[in-house]
Amino acid sequence: MSRFTPWLFLVVPLAFLVVFTYVPVVNMFWYSFTSWDGIDPVKEPVGWRNYVEIFTRPEIFRVFLVSLYYLVGAALQLVLALYFATLLSFNTRFRNFFKGIIFFPYLINGVAIGLVFLYFFRPGGTLDATLAAFGVTEPPMWLGDPSLVNVSLAATSVWRYMGLNFVLFLGAIQSIPNELYEAADLDGASSWQKFRYIIAPGIKQIIGLSVILAISGALSVFEIPFIMTGGANGSMTFVIQTVNTAFTFSRVGLASAMAVVLLVIVLVITWVQRRIVPDERGDLS
Repeated sequence: MSRFTPWLFLVVPLAFLVVFTYVPVVNMFWYSFTSWDGIDPVKEPVGWRNYVEIFTRPEIFRVFLVSLYYLVGAALQLVLALYFATLLSFNTRFRNFFKGIIFFPYLINGVAIGLVFLYFFRPGGTLDATLAAFGVTEPPMWLGDPSLVNVSLAATSVWRYMGLNFVLFLGAIQSIPNELYEAADLDGASSWQKFRYIIAPGIKQIIGLSVILAISGALSVFEIPFIMTGGANGSMTFVIQTVNTAFTFSRVGLASAMAVVLLVIVLVITWVQRRIVPDERGDLS
């Protein structure tokens, strides 16, 4: 009986995983080959027509250009998270206080963050009032100007998600044996040399994981732009477009195909990252 005890504990979570993850994914693949509108019980097969439409309509893929803003923001987010994690891993005054400040935004609900920054960026809002105190009397339209809206939204995402990367980096850095730092001190290594030859190689796998999460998050960003702008003023993302295709234009089949394409892109990026940064055993499997 004891041999089956671990499996008994896994039955419920595995059931939830299958019902709420794998079954919907299989259904999504099936829907992508149909013209289903989300209401009619009849799902007419259309073969590869939805995928052909995706790759022959430039406006569908054009929204991926918006993801470039979030990719730049994700790179900045990783650099800042790694910097603060490295700094606060050692004896720094009030380091626990600063750890809490950096991680706290990640604990806040995304809807609440969207509403807070909606008032932060609005005309005459907190940001404009702060700039007015420094003499800026005519600030730009942060969410109304197509040239600035995606910068504002990407900055909001950086503020929210940096705490997650910070915690991942912090835990990995603190797992490095102190003897390595002591040996480096005896050899007269500088702070940069400690980071380059001890910290960076020691947390290589976590950096790779964070890069995957950052890239996939930049490609599938939805919550913050949907709440703050609804995709207006050039802030439409691929996921917002997919949701609108499914629930506004009632083309669930096409939207499912778009979701499959996004999934494939993320999987390919993950595979490329795994080839570039192999696991600790040094193989490329």
